Amino acid sequence: MARRLSVVSVSLGSSRRDHRVEVEAGGCIFSLARVGTDGDLDRAEERIRALDGTVDAIGLGGIDIYLEAAGVRYEVRDGVRLRDSARTTPVVDGSGVKATLERQAVEELAAEGVVGRGTPVLLVSALDRFGMAEAFAAAGCALACGDLMFTAGIPYPIESLEELAELARKVLPQVSRLPFGMLYPTGEAQDRPPDARFADAYRRAEVIAGDFHFIRRHLPERMDGKTVVTNTTTAEDVADLARRGVRRLVTTTPDMGGRSFGTNVIEGMAVAYLGVRPEEIGPADMRRALSSLGVRPSSRLLEVNGA
Repeated sequence: MARRLSVVSVSLGSSRRDHRVEVEAGGCIFSLARVGTDGDLDRAEERIRALDGTVDAIGLGGIDIYLEAAGVRYEVRDGVRLRDSARTTPVVDGSGVKATLERQAVEELAAEGVVGRGTPVLLVSALDRFGMAEAFAAAGCALACGDLMFTAGIPYPIESLEELAELARKVLPQVSRLPFGMLYPTGEAQDRPPDARFADAYRRAEVIAGDFHFIRRHLPERMDGKTVVTNTTTAEDVADLARRGVRRLVTTTPDMGGRSFGTNVIEGMAVAYLGVRPEEIGPADMRRALSSLGVRPSSRLLEVNGA
């Protein structure tokens, strides 16, 4: 009889994006759920405490426990608070999947010739996806990191990993102590119509990559022929990207029941499957677990303009 495992993602995002599905993977049946708390940190903490000991893994959506750059890890105050709300059930934020599966997604795009030397890439936020930034740089892409643009509204792209690491050293010790809602769209902010203030940055790039809520925050009306590399897309999100002219959509996590889940859910699956604490899982262990579960990035061409 197949093992039954349960993973619940408690997200600071909008409850409009909630989803629940059962999937079979690695000889197990996983019950996966995403529960939004509309930006309410106290509500998220209460939900985690209620789930503690009743599920096999808890994911944190819409928030990080750590931000990392150049091998240095910075604790995010609000993320640590939520993690520590659970006493027995492991809590993950997806960082282990970002360091493995997202690198794999970029490496596969490079092998297919979709990206390569000189390909202009806009990575909307690299400090929560440093592995992805390194993979694009290793492929020779012309990388522009939008961390200052998409978190602080400063129209300055960071164009090297060295500059990004230097910025991290200067600002992350302080920034990581701020309320996370000041850094990332949570709750109803995820449902606001995009404003196209950085349309030129999108226009210059052939590939737009990173967290979908950051990408959506400043989506221009037209994205003709672009490739988008992201995750946590619903059917509605995919239709909107197609309407804007996006040609290729790569989700670093697979489609499950009509949407791609966040990296925290996939990491929760791996932790539950292995039956160990997150801190005991190294990159090689994570890759093996994801392979055993059949989890891999997904790439598809969209029906442009909804045609």
